[in-house]
Amino acid sequence: MSVRTLPLLFLNLGGEMLYILDQRLRAQNIPGDKARKVLNDIISTMFNRKFMEELFKPQELYSKKALRTIYDRLAHTSIMRLNQASMDKLYDLMTMAFKYQVLLCPRPKDVLLVTFNHLDAIKGFIRDSPTILHQVDETFRQLIEVYGALSAGEFQLIRQTLLIFFQDLHIRVSIFLKDRVQNSNGRFVLPVSGPVPWGTEVPGLIRIFNNQGEEVKKIEFKHGGNYVTAPKEGSFELYGDRVLKLGTNMYSAHRPVETHMSGASKNLASKAQKSIAPNPLAKEELNFLARLMGGMEIKKPSGTEPGFRLNLFTTDEEEEHAALTRPEELSYEVINIQAVQDQQRNEELARIMGELEITEQPRQSTSKGDDLLAMMDEL
Repeated sequence: MSVRTLPLLFLNLGGEMLYILDQRLRAQNIPGDKARKVLNDIISTMFNRKFMEELFKPQELYSKKALRTIYDRLAHTSIMRLNQASMDKLYDLMTMAFKYQVLLCPRPKDVLLVTFNHLDAIKGFIRDSPTILHQVDETFRQLIEVYGALSAGEFQLIRQTLLIFFQDLHIRVSIFLKDRVQNSNGRFVLPVSGPVPWGTEVPGLIRIFNNQGEEVKKIEFKHGGNYVTAPKEGSFELYGDRVLKLGTNMYSAHRPVETHMSGASKNLASKAQKSIAPNPLAKEELNFLARLMGGMEIKKPSGTEPGFRLNLFTTDEEEEHAALTRPEELSYEVINIQAVQDQQRNEELARIMGELEITEQPRQSTSKGDDLLAMMDEL
């Protein structure tokens, strides 16, 4: 397991979250000033200096529930509110999109280009906010400094760590199903065509060398695909052509998105719920959450500005149905961590988690604009 994986995982999932929120805010005709405030508040918190310092410390990944708790808090740092079913759907879309991108990376190092694509797009959301733009650029520079000198083997370990994190997630997403890049069981279809990794040749030729390293024979074979040579390497600089399109905004054109939990994922989740073996990482996970969430210096929204609900489903009825049919074992509402020996950490996390509690906004006349985000909703 690589101890350098967490920043890449967090930033890419955060980028996907912002893509989805932006698309839903536009689709639900939320006023431009409110939509900008939501994105600015989330991005400002996400790239907070203290938070980034904690994030970039070498550390192992923890459970999906622990990471999900961070995004719960992040999504509610502005005037927008999501309910449990919509937050579930948002997180499902985020994780499956990034899983697909990791699977398709031509070479392990390209996961860094995917991250840069997300950050490039995030900078587009806040182009009129120089202070927040500076925060994102600082993170950009930190990524270049930390990951720029890593070897191919270290990137391979990072990619392997990411795939282990995603391996049991097989949630069907309508966009992927329609584009035929995902099967009905939630597993992705990997292509046998397109550019090969930069620095490699199109398959179809075997070279045989003797003891002196001289080429003595060539054998051609049919590879069954439709590969081409990569045109050029993507830029790993602060500004530049990334070449790779993975990690760019697939919601830029309006496309409705649905998610469905496959049977295999339900069974795996049920088995995990039935397991009574104690989690040896419980205390570390508690510390992880307290450190990261404590690093999120969140300014509470002004009470004078009314909040609004964001619904990731087409109608309230669909959202309520999703909440009722969601398997109980997949609920992310509570993280049960037994670490009674560290009372101070428990109290700190309890304080932080208390800030996650969202007061229900009084329902006013609900127009489609107020009901926002046909994909997420009021936590």
